[in-house]
Amino acid sequence: MALFLVVAWRVAHLMRLGRTCPDLHAHLFFDPDEIRAAYLLTKTRPPAQPKLNDLLRLVARLGGFLARKGDGEPGAETIWKGLTKVHVAAETMRLLREDGGNDACV
Repeated sequence: MALFLVVAWRVAHLMRLGRTCPDLHAHLFFDPDEIRAAYLLTKTRPPAQPKLNDLLRLVARLGGFLARKGDGEPGAETIWKGLTKVHVAAETMRLLREDGGNDACV
């Protein structure tokens, strides 16, 4: 139960900060691998300094947020679903980096 509370707090905190302080740098809240994974999964080119709200919208798109003109800001559920995909991709990138380029067939 305590683990779910921590995850829910992080999602709610990110959602609130993305709405109130959209110009904060994403590096303050996300690991570099998480940022890179979000941009790789959405097939978009990352800017030099990604903003928090821009990254949250990408993460929410992975969770089902459509990001249409009248949709407003993403909610907790789409951010949470997107974060699960981003975390899996970031962990995969870390494991591949630690593997050291082993030329095994996949």
